[in-house]
Amino acid sequence: MGILSGNPQDEPMHYGEVFGTWNYLLTAKSTIAGYQMQLNHAGDEDLKKILKDSIEGGQEEVKQIETLLKENGIGLPPTPPEPPHACLDDIPIGARMPDPAIAAALSANVASGLVACSTAIGQSIREDIAMMFGQFHMQKAQLGAKVLRLNKEKGWLIPPPLHKNKNEHCE
Repeated sequence: MGILSGNPQDEPMHYGEVFGTWNYLLTAKSTIAGYQMQLNHAGDEDLKKILKDSIEGGQEEVKQIETLLKENGIGLPPTPPEPPHACLDDIPIGARMPDPAIAAALSANVASGLVACSTAIGQSIREDIAMMFGQFHMQKAQLGAKVLRLNKEKGWLIPPPLHKNKNEHCE
């Protein structure tokens, strides 16, 4: 039996897995801090709920990855401080991040998170790491669907130019 044929947790992580998980963790911590800041700016209650769910989901991912890295003797990236709570009315109008911009940033973060998860899955040779990122990917896909629905319902979605079949005009 080879070195990679037993319990995945007993297998060493390769450099790509180490870098991918470490980098994902650094990004997740920064993203959580960003969502916490955006929560101060959000006025829409549905958007606030999705931001809170995103923070909780991100914190759960952080716990899982920190455990994995610690078990493998890998140092952790720094955690940004939690931003202070602010009342929306105390933020000057010109300095506020509008709800549609927060929702658009959330959509972009979800999309880049899906790519990061897919990349980690593809480069993993340890099944437990691939499965962990597969779980994260499914959760992000579900979150993305919620954000898309929110953007459509609130009228915040800015679609790209829509393609119409040129044969529709030739009847």
